[in-house]
Amino acid sequence: MSVNSLNDIWQSVLGVLGENLTSTAISTWFDDCVPIELDGSSLVLQTSTEFKRDILVNRFSEAIKKAMSDIFSTEFNVKILTKDEARDYEEHKNVDDPLPEMGGYTFDRFIVGNSNKFAHSAAVSVAQKPGKAYNPLFIYGNSGLGKTHLLLAIGQYIREHNPGAKIAYVKGDEFTNQLLKAIKEGTGEEFRLKYRNVDLFLVDDIQFISGKQATQEEFFHTFNNIYEAGHQIVITSDRPPMDMTLLDDRLSTRFQGGLMADIQPPDIETRMVIARAKAAQLGLVLEDDAVTYIAETLTSNVRQIEGVIKRLTAYREILDSKIDIAAIKRAIKDVVRIGTFIPSPQLIIRETARYYQLTEEDLRGQNRSKGTNTARQIAMYLIRTLTNTGLKEIGAEFGNRNHSTVISALRKVEDLLKDDPSYAAAVRDITSNISNINSN
Repeated sequence: MSVNSLNDIWQSVLGVLGENLTSTAISTWFDDCVPIELDGSSLVLQTSTEFKRDILVNRFSEAIKKAMSDIFSTEFNVKILTKDEARDYEEHKNVDDPLPEMGGYTFDRFIVGNSNKFAHSAAVSVAQKPGKAYNPLFIYGNSGLGKTHLLLAIGQYIREHNPGAKIAYVKGDEFTNQLLKAIKEGTGEEFRLKYRNVDLFLVDDIQFISGKQATQEEFFHTFNNIYEAGHQIVITSDRPPMDMTLLDDRLSTRFQGGLMADIQPPDIETRMVIARAKAAQLGLVLEDDAVTYIAETLTSNVRQIEGVIKRLTAYREILDSKIDIAAIKRAIKDVVRIGTFIPSPQLIIRETARYYQLTEEDLRGQNRSKGTNTARQIAMYLIRTLTNTGLKEIGAEFGNRNHSTVISALRKVEDLLKDDPSYAAAVRDITSNISNINSN
């Protein structure tokens, strides 16, 4: 693709972003952000500093993806690099390296606590005895708790101890994109060989194939080929298979046929160890009261803690600021606002009702008019996708509706999103309204 056409695309993206972002936000964070590659379903951007890169990744990457999707009517991945990272990327992009950014994703850098001890032990066992210990290994838990770290640590360990091992890594959404590309280009056989003829198959965020029938069919056969050959499969997800309402039963059964290991949010002692370890890795010295404050405030997400430490490092290097409790409070506020906002079910219900000019009582009650039913189903869907709330808990939010009612609503929304552009636009608008509440 020519530079001009790539720059034209980027200007179009900025135009879409400008519909929802202020001119100040655009000029502050995107002034020196330039596109360097559009390869298949991946857009690669370059910015000036690690600080800006982290802000763009955490705060704006989803908006960039959405803008690309609006322009091309297909899903894109976005990679944002500093100048040095971009240079390394150019030098190594053609090297056949199946594992992304593995540096640091090792077992010895994984902080073990009560919340993740079982998953860690299972991952180590699989790495030491691939295809024999637990197959498949299915690791699940909320975002930011270390699932990908364990997944890549397995790959790193096996590569170090068996350099000849064939390893394939893929995200659930990338598997779909690659399959569609293979179908379009008539390279289906190459696609199958890429994943089926491996010793270790690492799949991150498998939940993204749920509801995609063609993808699930292909993944089913890929899974069977690898498993029957006695080779190792490791899968991560934000939820257990039984909670994926649109997952093919055949796949759900196979996922549950191995070992399932969940990761829970870390306890305060583990959070303190994580804060100290992340700070040490970045050369940042924190006083005991600072570590305690971080651990007491950030309770649900390891990624939040890491983000705050990086933010504090930026304060020290860029602003020459003293790392005191006031600085930590500011860093926590910034990080929570940037990328880890999880709306409450109540907020989602309120915004959905407001969008359809209904009351919250309408959605929670027994009103069965078409408009109210539509709004209620969308609210259920958004609660499920934005918060990972369980099916039973979702039903409780809507007058104790039963499990099957919630499943039916989720499936109907999924179907309509594929077939009805106006319906999909409504879901996007409500989601945007919810996000804007966080950014204000």
